Parts: sequence; C-alpha cells; structure tokens
Amino acid sequence: MQPIPIKTTVVGSWPFPGWLEFSSENLDKFGPADIHEMIEDAVVVAINDQVTAGLDVITDGEQTRLDFNLSFYGFLNGIAPNHTETRKFGPPAHDQRGKHTIVEPLTAPKGLGVVEEYKRLQRLAPKDKILKASIPGPYTLSGRMLPGSIYKDRWEITEALLPIIAKELVDLVEAGAKEICIDEPSMSCYAYKEDTKRFVDIFNKTVKGIVGKTRIGSHLCFGNYKGRSVGKKTIAPMLPDFLDLTVDELHTEMTVLNFADIHLMERFAERMDVAVGVIDVKSYYIETIEDVMERIEKCLKHIPSEKLAVAPDCGMSQTARWATKQKIANMCKAAKRMRERM
Repeated sequence: MQPIPIKTTVVGSWPFPGWLEFSSENLDKFGPADIHEMIEDAVVVAINDQVTAGLDVITDGEQTRLDFNLSFYGFLNGIAPNHTETRKFGPPAHDQRGKHTIVEPLTAPKGLGVVEEYKRLQRLAPKDKILKASIPGPYTLSGRMLPGSIYKDRWEITEALLPIIAKELVDLVEAGAKEICIDEPSMSCYAYKEDTKRFVDIFNKTVKGIVGKTRIGSHLCFGNYKGRSVGKKTIAPMLPDFLDLTVDELHTEMTVLNFADIHLMERFAERMDVAVGVIDVKSYYIETIEDVMERIEKCLKHIPSEKLAVAPDCGMSQTARWATKQKIANMCKAAKRMRERM
C-alpha cells in the first residue's frame, strides 16, 4: 500500500536552472570549489521547486546528470566515445544521441555516483519528505553502447552491467535509501518485439539483493528524446509477463496514451502499487487542477486510492522549468482535493 493515498511523486529528473546549463557548457572557467558549490545550489533549487509544488516524494532532480544514460558512462571503464555512429542533421531523433563503443570488459571501480547523489539529497532535503533515488536498469543503461569485439550483442552488454547496478543498489540501501526507482524505459519501449520474460528475469536479478530492504519502483515509458517517443504506445505487450516484476510500485505514462490503456493497470494493481502519469511532459499545455482531477477519477475506476500514486508521464528534464513548476503544482493540488473527497 502507498504511504499516502493518491501519493504525488516524480520519476527522477527535474529541469536545470538556466544558469546551470550555461555553467555546464563553460566548466573550464570554474575551479573545483566553484563546481561543488554549483552542484549544491542546483540541488537546493530542485528541492525547493518540488517542495513548493507540494510533492510527497522528492528527488535531487538528477541535477548532476547531463544525460539519462551518458552521464553514467563517465563512471565506466572499457568504453570509448563513437561520434561516427550518430546522425548529425535533420529532425531530432534517438539516433542523434551519443554512442560509445566497448573496447574492454566493463567495470565501475568507484561505482556509478548514485550513492553520492543520494547522500547529498539526504543532507539538503527537508526531513518530512519521502526521498527517492533513481538509477537506470542494466538494459536501459546499455542503450547507447556498441558491443565492439568484447560482447556479442545488447543482451551480453546488459548482463555485464547487471552486477554493477546491483552493487550500486545494495550500496544505496546501506546509505539509507528508503525508496529506489530502477528506470527501465527501454524494456517498455521494446516489449512489443523483444523477449518480455527475459526482461523480467534481468530486472529481478538486478534487484535481488535489495528486496524487502527498501521500496522498489520501476519507471516504464515509450521514450522521450526532445519530446519524441520511440516505442509502440501501448502497455498491452507488457502483459502478462511484467506482472512478475519484483517491484513495490510500477510507474507508466498514461496521459500520452489519452488513458486508453488505464483499464490494463487494474491487473498491475492486483500485484503491486501503481504510479500513473497524469501530466504530459511533451506538451506545453498547462493542465488545470480540474484536468488532473478528471484524470485521477479515471485512475480510481481501476486502481484503489490506497494503491495509487500520480506523477508526470516521464522525467521533467526536457520540459521547461516554468512549465514544470505549474504542471506539478496543479497535480499536487488536484491530488489533495481528491483525498479530501474521500
């Protein structure tokens, strides 16, 4: 059961302040102390935005991650940038994102940096908020890697990343993380054409070391590179196999589907708590409180309030900060009104 009926949460990322984007492009002008202060300030800003909006669960906004996958590649040994494999011109699409070729077996001697992020969040966040850490799962993290001559294919890369992420999860729990979201949007994007049983097996192996020690969540979506999806926009291919995911809370986008699949979430709610995307991160229409209340009502027809959380469809990193603040504030106000009706 959710700790709060119709809990309000986010996936993980929050927009960067404009000054952080500028500073990140000019890091050579800053010293180590300046960069440390910059990171601290950015996380404080993200926390303040989320607390002001009224969220029950907050994150550090992933303010140290310049890219959902590529930011982690700096912690990995065995890869080299491969700029020749990316498309350079034309409308934005996923094949324009950076790629890396694997040149030796993958290792991460110093971990993936998520523990340090979480400890910073613990130190800076209000004590009355639920804190969430987020980390990509091994299949999703493998998405920008080319196997080279070291691994046969993406599946082998995933298997090599699995113990690295599993260790980071154990270390997060030891650091006090009470809620961890293992993001696997690549699994939902490709559920229509890949082996879904194998996806479930990979996920469950990844979280095996932390089951029963923290609240495990997973985020599933259909891609969001510059507002573009890459997967088939339906959760139907995930069923029935994804019902066997070892999670306490499963989150999926629903607004982008116009709630066409909301009835299918009833099956997930029989096994686990459910977080439903009620905010469109790919649109600059600002949902009103009444809009979100209508969407929550649709959810409640299939998901009990005590098992329901509401969230944006995806992370907010590619949505403007001014819009994000308005959208999430209205979501939180709508959830509060719906609770008051109960």
